Amino acid sequence: MGDEGEAFINSRDNKPYSRSVSHAYDELHSFRTWLRWMCVDQSSTLMTCLSWFVFVVFAIAIPCLSHFLLACSSCDATHERPYDGVIQLSLSAVAALSFLCLSRFVKKYGIRRFLFFDKLCDESETVRKGYTEQFNRSMKILLIFVLPCFAVESAYKIWWYSSGASQIPFLGNVYVSDAVACIMELCSWLYRTVVFFLVCILFRLICYLQILRLQDFAQVFEVDSDVESVLREHLRIRRYLRIISHRYRAFILWALIFITISLFASLLMTTRSSAEVNIYKAGELALCSVSLLAGLMILLRSATRITHKAQSVTSLATKWHVCATIESFDTADPETPMAQGQGAVSRLFPASTDGSSDGDDVGDEEDELDNTKLIPAYAYSTISFQKRQALVTYFENNRAGITVYGFMLDRGSLHTIFGIELSLVLWLLGKTIASL
Repeated sequence: MGDEGEAFINSRDNKPYSRSVSHAYDELHSFRTWLRWMCVDQSSTLMTCLSWFVFVVFAIAIPCLSHFLLACSSCDATHERPYDGVIQLSLSAVAALSFLCLSRFVKKYGIRRFLFFDKLCDESETVRKGYTEQFNRSMKILLIFVLPCFAVESAYKIWWYSSGASQIPFLGNVYVSDAVACIMELCSWLYRTVVFFLVCILFRLICYLQILRLQDFAQVFEVDSDVESVLREHLRIRRYLRIISHRYRAFILWALIFITISLFASLLMTTRSSAEVNIYKAGELALCSVSLLAGLMILLRSATRITHKAQSVTSLATKWHVCATIESFDTADPETPMAQGQGAVSRLFPASTDGSSDGDDVGDEEDELDNTKLIPAYAYSTISFQKRQALVTYFENNRAGITVYGFMLDRGSLHTIFGIELSLVLWLLGKTIASL
């Protein structure tokens, strides 16, 4: 996919491709092929019918058959599946949500427009190259999350069937029946998990594009820029953030609701007085919870990261305004008596060099936007104090970021969500333990 990405970068003036048809030099050719293999491609009527058929089979039919026909009531205590209902409902619910949202995205916007590839021609080369590289890494990131969980799930299913848990000869031969049932269950698990992670990874990819835009936008404070052009560019970025928020708000909200309900149901079932929790019975439930939480963390981390970057622009603009104001006063009257006072201040608060060890202790708390470095003020003579102040006031009163129905997903909101869920979990634990 790297050569295809370079072909896109070097062809800004080429005629754009159509919405659904894949071409030999289309940067989305490999991605469309992967979607077809996943049976989530809906670029034609035939592919749409196939996509819905596969979804019904692997996300609804097989989980239902697995739960009701493989209950294995006659199995020994090790092979009982008391938490299978929660597992199947949780995976099918998030898979259905992901499939419906992905189908709506592709049908309404098309893949190129949904991933903002149609707008990359208006971006700088740094943004285009960085986004294309991240796009090429997206499927690898998806496999990093899915393959380890799938390996553990495969080991559990193979053990469960090979140790003689199933007693229902669907195909007349118990070994053939067990092999077919095991493969179908694994395919169902893999399909539901991949569809969920796919939507999460695509959200992460889109957020990464906006981070690249914000990093590129931050460069305007280091050169001689016009306030009007800075304002226009920031309004354009805010518009993209609103578009992303509007498209993904329903998915983020319902994913948070479904996963929270799943975790609470798991907690309630495993903390009952009659519940027997061990790796054989609750191992698959723990794996399901870890997979869902990993996808949810991808969503929330991507949203909070881009919100933090967008809000860091306000800090950067304020620092730019301060540095420009100080520089303008210093150059306006170099013989002012304030110079003597400034010398005393510099002795009280000595300026640290850029190569000091203090910068090494900061770690990940600073980035290219939110840092403690002064901005060189050498090109601000054309921008008046009033214009800079008006721009800073605009940034302070127009916070940008990812929102869910007006609720900003920043670090403060994450702390709030964590506090609410922790309080509910502790309350549920208290009620459960008190009933023992």
